[in-house]
Amino acid sequence: MQQILYSQGFGTRRVCTGLVEQGYVEVEGRACNDPYADVVPEGLRFRVQGTEWQYHAKAYVLLHKPAGFECSTRPSAWPSIYTLLPPPLRQRPTPKGQPGVQAVGRLDQDTTGMLLLSDDGAFIHRMSSPRHHVPKVYDITVRHALETTAVQRLLDGVVLDDDPKPVRAAACEVTAPCELRLTLTEGKYHQVKRMLAAVGNRVEQLHRSRIGGLSLPAQLAPGHWQWLTEDDLALLR
Repeated sequence: MQQILYSQGFGTRRVCTGLVEQGYVEVEGRACNDPYADVVPEGLRFRVQGTEWQYHAKAYVLLHKPAGFECSTRPSAWPSIYTLLPPPLRQRPTPKGQPGVQAVGRLDQDTTGMLLLSDDGAFIHRMSSPRHHVPKVYDITVRHALETTAVQRLLDGVVLDDDPKPVRAAACEVTAPCELRLTLTEGKYHQVKRMLAAVGNRVEQLHRSRIGGLSLPAQLAPGHWQWLTEDDLALLR
């Protein structure tokens, strides 16, 4: 039981031992007082100081990022997105590097929407690497009404100041005079804002609504998170 608590981010092994010995851990509705009790981890649900938790060998999490948060553990001016997560997700031990789940890519502090987090390095690389061309859909409000020529330029490719190779939108749909939906398969610094600036417009609001085949759940409020299911992971792939 001690090892399970440690693997889920409930503290050091010594802290986890203390939690069990002091009666703060319940398994199947009964107090567990033996830190070395044998427990099958798969499908295990337990309580720690009244908080219900389910065992996950690897953490795959979806966060509805609100505006005003930075995707950094050391934010410069705004609160960190990691403050929106419970301590166990921030403290999960990893084989190397920083403990806890890490964001799969980043969203600017004023950008809202879908953000994935995990402690699985291979998953993070697969979802964020431009080589895998994982589509990401953004709903955008711009300052000026969109013209057909601007939309076509986004599809044909625009040149950003740090890369002479044109960057193209995989798909572009105008949903209102000043609103569009943009699908990208790579992620560069401030890419959406810079692409719209390159066609003479300005982003007023930016929201990521889908990654791969998985859409942001309508019932997930800003600032809230949920575990990704196997079906969710299949849609992401």
